[in-house]
Amino acid sequence: MLQPPPIIDVEASGFGRGSYPIEVGCVLPDGRTYCALIQPIAEWQHWDLSAEAVHGISREALREHGLPPLSVAIRLNTLLKGLTVYTDAWGHDYVWLAALHEAAGVPPAYHLEQLSRITPQIEARQWLEVRDDVERSLQVQRHRASADARVLQMTWMCVMGSAGLSNEG
Repeated sequence: MLQPPPIIDVEASGFGRGSYPIEVGCVLPDGRTYCALIQPIAEWQHWDLSAEAVHGISREALREHGLPPLSVAIRLNTLLKGLTVYTDAWGHDYVWLAALHEAAGVPPAYHLEQLSRITPQIEARQWLEVRDDVERSLQVQRHRASADARVLQMTWMCVMGSAGLSNEG
């Protein structure tokens, strides 16, 4: 039977130098999800309004509802301990998760890997079509970390299922 991989997604203050994580969301193989806004530490000043327009998370929301980096890092480590967790944006998410764990003073207890390493070779257009179908079926209304992680996991399941593949050892 096809086992869904654990997926993680990170929303950030922007792209490039100085950007930092503002929300992290993950979905586990059993379907449980975790999502948290992250309170920026004093050193995290970069803010890109175009990124805010995409994810819809304001600085005020982070101040009011965000959790300290230590709380988020500990929860991620508890949920993901010993797992390889997959992302579709390893280059960005690795940097942002490293910043989160550095700010928390807690190393990650999980390994981050690019989702494409366990995905069959298909054209990007095909992946996007399946992802769009999944978003419609889930009625995704917002670009947020936990919703994005769920969409990625279900897209992967659909692609693997249609390819007749299994991830069993």
